Amino acid sequence: MQNKSINTSVPNHFNLLARLLHWGMALAIFAMLFIGVGMMTSLSHRPWLIDLHLPLGFAILCLAVVRLCNRLVRPVPPLPKSIPQWQATAAHVSHWLLYFLMIALPVLGWATRSAGNWPVTLADGWSLPAIVSENATLYAWLRLAHGVGAWMLFAVIMGHLGAALVHAWVIRDTVFSSMAHGDGTE
Repeated sequence: MQNKSINTSVPNHFNLLARLLHWGMALAIFAMLFIGVGMMTSLSHRPWLIDLHLPLGFAILCLAVVRLCNRLVRPVPPLPKSIPQWQATAAHVSHWLLYFLMIALPVLGWATRSAGNWPVTLADGWSLPAIVSENATLYAWLRLAHGVGAWMLFAVIMGHLGAALVHAWVIRDTVFSSMAHGDGTE
């Protein structure tokens, strides 16, 4: 009998699920950030923007958990050896910060709504249970943390996008293409 080993080779591209989640969530998160800004600047549009914000936030939370699990169990392509160590470290830190914020922000939003004694309504008649008790002081702190976290997410995304475009258009290495398309073996 032949001994079959698990393929432990290092991939050249992210797997299909990782790429689909990356690009789909990028669209959802950009939409979410602009919806959040709209909620803070328009009283007339606020109710329907909240109706979009809540289920989209919950969807992002669920997708982020799937994405994190996929990232932990599937190998990822290495950064090119030409990248200086400080940039490789910055890339790894920013990626883990993105995962943290993609999970923390929806949980903070959910906790904020709970502390304010408002339900997180995903659809007519379907709301999430409260995850913290009603508390005005806690609500104020959670709302602030959610807002600061959203601005942090925006800043990290802008850095991520800037670095991706530098790799795609200036350096022209494999960093951008590893997430942009597969190698056809999936």
